[in-house]
Amino acid sequence: MSEQSQQPADDGVVVNQPIAPEAPVLTGVLADQSDVLLDETSAGAGYGESSEAWEERESRNSLRHVQGLGELQDVTEVEYRKVRLERVVLVGVWSSRETTQAQAEESLRELAALAETAGAVVCDGLLQHRSRPDANTYVGSGKAREIADTVAVHEVDTIIVDADLPPSQRRALEDATKVKVVDRTAVILDIFAQHATSREGKAQVELAQLQYMLPRLRGWGGSLSRQAGGRAAGADGGIGSRGPGETKIEMDRRVIRTRIARLRRQIAEMAPARDVKRGSRRRYGLPTVAVVGYTNAGKSSLTNRLTGSAELVENALFATLDTAVRRARAKDGRLYAYVDTVGFVRRLPTQLVEAFKSTLEEVADADLIVHVVDGSHPDPFSQIDAVNEVLADIEGAADIPRLLVFNKADRIDEATRDRLLALEPDARLVSAASGEGVDGLRALVESMLPAPNVHVEALLPYSAGALLSRVREYGHVIAVDYRDDGMMVEAEVNDHLAAQIVEQSIG
Repeated sequence: MSEQSQQPADDGVVVNQPIAPEAPVLTGVLADQSDVLLDETSAGAGYGESSEAWEERESRNSLRHVQGLGELQDVTEVEYRKVRLERVVLVGVWSSRETTQAQAEESLRELAALAETAGAVVCDGLLQHRSRPDANTYVGSGKAREIADTVAVHEVDTIIVDADLPPSQRRALEDATKVKVVDRTAVILDIFAQHATSREGKAQVELAQLQYMLPRLRGWGGSLSRQAGGRAAGADGGIGSRGPGETKIEMDRRVIRTRIARLRRQIAEMAPARDVKRGSRRRYGLPTVAVVGYTNAGKSSLTNRLTGSAELVENALFATLDTAVRRARAKDGRLYAYVDTVGFVRRLPTQLVEAFKSTLEEVADADLIVHVVDGSHPDPFSQIDAVNEVLADIEGAADIPRLLVFNKADRIDEATRDRLLALEPDARLVSAASGEGVDGLRALVESMLPAPNVHVEALLPYSAGALLSRVREYGHVIAVDYRDDGMMVEAEVNDHLAAQIVEQSIG
């Protein structure tokens, strides 16, 4: 084997690189591209194969085996109800038919950010290039042993796989590496569990966790089975009466299914409260702007700038899980609302999409969607595609006008600005931190809000001052003439306010 050196990457992930003359040092996620030493027999066996197959064989041997390292003690019990991540190693497999190496490395960097948000220390990141994941251990038995050596060197507690692992692959990889193995979905669920604060948010996260855990329960032998009791347990119980009864894992599954059904009922019972809040906005014709985007794109910071509120702002993934509605006043005095929604992410777990469907209903009821994108991200358009995929699953969201906004302009150089605006000429470039472009964005949002569609002219008594105040807040007052017999009001309002004006008008 050739000598190797460890180079720290810009994102803190250690990169193992072979020392070769005149070879550039690569930084980023670990993707060992060293040459494979083949004997004459193996070289002859590869003669005549296609170049793609030969590159596949070389790539699959990119993880080198570290000799002379002892293995960790076996983990006999793995608790998935409370995932506690400490020192972790990231593992990913990518295929050139589905993605590029740069995209695979970026996905692993995002997984590193997720792991750090969950409270872990990322010690290393490993990428393997192969046509498809191994059906047994995801990376293959040989690479699993090499990962076990890396685990021993860094004294790692957990392996995080950048995929949604089936239970069989997770168990096989645990048996090979002797440490706990979790997948990308488990990390995201753990972050959601840490950040949920409202009663509804906690119920939604717990529902998603239980749905994820149900097919992944693991039994620990027949000693935990429940034997039949009473006369059936004796020797004279009769044919068919002697059996293991209900095993411990079957009891766990029954308890989880019961809890899932209860949580679904609780979330359904919370729906009327949401409908009342949305109904009051509809009744008064309050326009709503849904702020959506990738996680940590700066949605809450931008909402605070636009409304002057002080919502939680944190430089972390999924800092906002509970929908926040903030009022704003347009230049003409009319009120409207911003709805700050939960952030999206690539390959958002289906359990979370289902559990947070009630939260996503706010997007479907909006009059305008402001799509916030982190303009300083290395690949912002992949984040745009990920958000659009989630929005496509929301019924009615496709017909709502959208406004694309690139945030964090203070971190973008001139070349990147020109490229973003050239690719998305209708987008806006703003900075929630410095305030750049925020005033122009606010004016554009207000111009895109739906206007009241009913024109009224009515004489109101002076006792209807509260009604006139609502007209100013939720409609557009053209003129008010204070006369001896009352207030002559000319305005544009919605149907509900128009009916109230007609009801209280004089004559």
